[in-house]
Amino acid sequence: MVKKVIEGQQAIATGVKLCRPKVIASYPITPSTHVPEMLSKFVANGELEAGFINVESEHSAISACIGAQATGVRTFTATASQGLALMHEVLYIAAGMRLPIVMSVANRALSAPINIWCDNNDSMAERDTGWLQFYCENAQEAIDLIIQAYKIAENKEVLLPAMVIIDAYNLTHTMEVVDVPSQEDVDKFQPPYKPVYAYLDPDRPITQGSFGTPEYYMEFKYSQQRAMENAKKVIDDVFEEFEKIFGRKYEKVECYKTSDAEIILLCLGSMSGTAKEAVDRLREKGIKVGLAKITVFRPFPEEVVEVTKNARVLAILDRNISLGYTGVLRTEVASAFVNLSKRPLIANFIVGLGGRDVTLEDFYEIVERKIPEFKKTKRLVEWINVKGGA
Repeated sequence: MVKKVIEGQQAIATGVKLCRPKVIASYPITPSTHVPEMLSKFVANGELEAGFINVESEHSAISACIGAQATGVRTFTATASQGLALMHEVLYIAAGMRLPIVMSVANRALSAPINIWCDNNDSMAERDTGWLQFYCENAQEAIDLIIQAYKIAENKEVLLPAMVIIDAYNLTHTMEVVDVPSQEDVDKFQPPYKPVYAYLDPDRPITQGSFGTPEYYMEFKYSQQRAMENAKKVIDDVFEEFEKIFGRKYEKVECYKTSDAEIILLCLGSMSGTAKEAVDRLREKGIKVGLAKITVFRPFPEEVVEVTKNARVLAILDRNISLGYTGVLRTEVASAFVNLSKRPLIANFIVGLGGRDVTLEDFYEIVERKIPEFKKTKRLVEWINVKGGA
């Protein structure tokens, strides 16, 4: 293991190289362009033995990965925002064919208006496609979760594609010190890919992605749901194995000073680091606040209920909005509490859309001013740091 100062996209590309994919499909889109750019250099200079395909669109990129993965090799692609949206119909095909493709997504706001900065609406819009989703707080998590995503996705009890998601610019273009694992350790953790079932071979013709009539289609969807349920334990097992080899601990829901917290902040992505600093400073004022950070969004982690149920208030910060209702994370978490008689007050806050900074002052406003107002207003959601007020 060596320490390097690299940006989030370089961390993603380095993690991919260490997993030795055989096919990489590339269609560059800001702010994920540096990922395929760096991988193309690895291929060109002989550091990575892989086929590098330049395609004409993101739709073609994920389609190329499907074709390659179906022949029994490990694949990768990267995208963001409108590119991910263009992949939408094909994402269902990748999951339905049970192909463990890994893709990095640089969270970027969706147009219109045109915006190249961060929010989560692009990846959140794909939550129902059947892909595993992992959200990164920093560049270290980016490289680590890429490596773990392959092992989880390829497990015979899962066999689902996976997204590893990092925030645009906050992570993609920010330089950080990262512990880069050795190739030897990654090879020990992640052996060469061997397809579990039959794959496309001219000498042994088979059908993949066949027609699903009403007599069979529902069972296909049921098997995908079972795979998502299976993934929960597989994720825990892989996280545990990763810690033993590399010394870094991962959890589906990471807790920070929640044991005695009366107010728990819940968020994901790069704002989690700012949230931890805010927790420390608010505790200096005598406010019992903690943080629960979601690392795994699909499958949805029921652990979030266990770690937050005893709080007086659960403040959910969404860097997205399901227009006409609330933030996506709030909807998911609130539904997880539906059968509990005792639950915290759930307060939802929309923050940081289109790359607007989520600052310490935003967290102070939420905890010290907005939460006390929530019971009075009976509003489902509040917008933070909006010009002219929420």
